[in-house]
Amino acid sequence: MARCKANGIELEYETFGDPGAPALLLVMGLGMQLLGWESGLCERLAGAGFHVIRYDNRDAGLSTFFDEAGVPDLTVLYSGDFSGVPYRLEDLAEDASGLLTALGLSAAHVVGASMGGMIAQELAIRHPEQVLSLCSIMSTTGAPDVGHPTAEALGVLTAPPGTDRESAIARGLRTWRVLESPAYPHTEEQLRATVGAAYDRANRPAGSARQLAAIIASPDRTERLRKLAVPTQVVHGEADPLVNVSGGQATAEAIPDAQLLVVPGMGHDLPLQLWDVYVETIVANTLRVDEAAEAAEASDAGL
Repeated sequence: MARCKANGIELEYETFGDPGAPALLLVMGLGMQLLGWESGLCERLAGAGFHVIRYDNRDAGLSTFFDEAGVPDLTVLYSGDFSGVPYRLEDLAEDASGLLTALGLSAAHVVGASMGGMIAQELAIRHPEQVLSLCSIMSTTGAPDVGHPTAEALGVLTAPPGTDRESAIARGLRTWRVLESPAYPHTEEQLRATVGAAYDRANRPAGSARQLAAIIASPDRTERLRKLAVPTQVVHGEADPLVNVSGGQATAEAIPDAQLLVVPGMGHDLPLQLWDVYVETIVANTLRVDEAAEAAEASDAGL
């Protein structure tokens, strides 16, 4: 893994595949490290012909933390007072933009999951020249009437963090048992290994709380999404308990010519059994870039 300066902070990142291949930037979600994009999935995407980049968002993993900002009070946030929020989604989008620039990349295909989808949308809005294609997975527009979590999902998301390794892993297991895809459950061993690896690499729960504050404090993107002109694929689990499928549907409705794939039995995770679906869908969306260019050339030529 490597580290670079971007947007005034430092971001930890890792790459897969041929550096000369088209770049594919993977943006992970709330409280998740780059490990959320499992190495096997990254390798499959690299094998499909991409230079894959995964990274830790600010306040996650090994990237810059904002501990001086403290832990936000959710009660205050839900009352509409955002004065104490240290950053918003637009800042995380600027981080992604800065990472591409730091790596010498003029543009990339961008894939975001959950909060990462929100960041990817914001990146496409703010820096359309840097986004070749957009894939928004299990995410939403920020509109208040779509993408609501179930009470159980919200409960595990906002539960107190563990006080030591074992209690933190136990909390992680409870969380993923609620959020995981009902048709593709993990074994106890798989979940324990995944949660344990994340804890051992970087356990900073206050960062997750600040990221959640960034989501709450950020405005609805719907009207700005309507102005996008980038090939877009939306993927959402029909059984997603954290971001209701209405969030994905609203995203696809807002972005012109966006394609929507609703996956039966998929919750709020990226199970191994669906990796082939994700890779095929992402690749197909990137090919729309060439198709759009060819259509534009034909139009210019009067064909």
